[in-house]
Amino acid sequence: MSSTRGTEQHQTVPLSVLLKRELANEKVENPEILSGQAGQSKKGEDFTLLKTDCQRALGDGVTTYSVFGLFDGHNGSAAAIYTKENLLNNVLGAVPSDLNRDEWLAALPRALVAGFVKTDKDFQEKAQTSGTTVTFVMIEGWVITVASVGDSRCILESAEGDIYYLSDDHRLESNEEERVRITASGGEVGRLNTGGGAEIGPLRCWPGGLCLSRSIGDMDVGEFIVPVPYVKQVKMSSAGGRIIISSDGVWDTISAERALDCCRGMPADTAAAQIVKEAVQTKGLRDDTTCIVVDVLPTEKPPAPLPLPKKQGRGVFKSMFRKKSSESSSNVNNEFIEPDVVEELFEEGSANLSERLDTKYPLCNMFKLFTCAVCQLEMKPGEGISIHAGPSKDCKLRPWDGPFLCISCQEKKEAMEGRRPSGDRRGSDSD
Repeated sequence: MSSTRGTEQHQTVPLSVLLKRELANEKVENPEILSGQAGQSKKGEDFTLLKTDCQRALGDGVTTYSVFGLFDGHNGSAAAIYTKENLLNNVLGAVPSDLNRDEWLAALPRALVAGFVKTDKDFQEKAQTSGTTVTFVMIEGWVITVASVGDSRCILESAEGDIYYLSDDHRLESNEEERVRITASGGEVGRLNTGGGAEIGPLRCWPGGLCLSRSIGDMDVGEFIVPVPYVKQVKMSSAGGRIIISSDGVWDTISAERALDCCRGMPADTAAAQIVKEAVQTKGLRDDTTCIVVDVLPTEKPPAPLPLPKKQGRGVFKSMFRKKSSESSSNVNNEFIEPDVVEELFEEGSANLSERLDTKYPLCNMFKLFTCAVCQLEMKPGEGISIHAGPSKDCKLRPWDGPFLCISCQEKKEAMEGRRPSGDRRGSDSD
């Protein structure tokens, strides 16, 4: 079952509005985070990261957040291990210091893009040919930010019983937009040709034969296989919910609803093991099969089975997010009322680095001054190259506006956009 993204435009909610709601409601307590993981190994290329005790300075005190990552490697485990060890630091390194909570959360989507690209760039310089998918989840309070490349998947079931996809699949077989992007950048998309005109298997990108359009690593394929992640940021209601992060070993076998139903009422660690068991029992252990379960619970209530069973006849998947009516969204008083639904704050999936690093916020709140927006290299004023430099159909973008890239990251950007032959960078360094 492939991940779906609605074509309709969802109304996002400014973080400032959410913070005012919390103040108006005497500030809802941060949730309790309970997590567990399980897996069965076929190739030994799946790796996980679970950190529930991360701290960040905020004013005179500290605030805590949690990080969960799933790294499904291919062609070896080197890229998955490297990404597990370096991605979080690269993301945090792209966030300016001394930001308040809403500024920090608003900066995260762009910091995740910068962190993914830097991790990919640094790993490729090691001249190792393995690659990895990444599903990376950061939870601060009731706000969940997810960044993903590849075909691992993250879903959320709210306490109200609605299911939300927080990641996007980058499989060429199911993602027409990515197929168009790759061919426009100089790659070829097709099935494996066995001779005599017979084609078998899923759609793949050539050269390389990868069936994914985005990953970290994979230096033996064209640079149109990009590390720019799909990012979604949502705010849960204070009733909480359950998050499932799994590799394709799970999702190729069971649906989101089946994964949730098979572990209903179980604590997180038992639930993760049950999901893996359910997947393996269905078709056998064909691939590394890994699952992380995260329960986000109200602190004033004891841990309880989440969520309640759904009513008979209720649709499995509603629209991705409920829209507010224009009447309620324009009502100043109503906008500060805590809603009992999951609200979307941010969603972007473009592979274009310029679009992903562009911001309507003040640059000082999004990027460190006089540093490369991707690799954080310190530069002298006037030394960096604007992300808006080069051909653009938008006359409003000015090449003297930031953020800025160093020469090396600018070359990486041009290669991902198909403006530089990928062979210029590879060749003798590849095994």
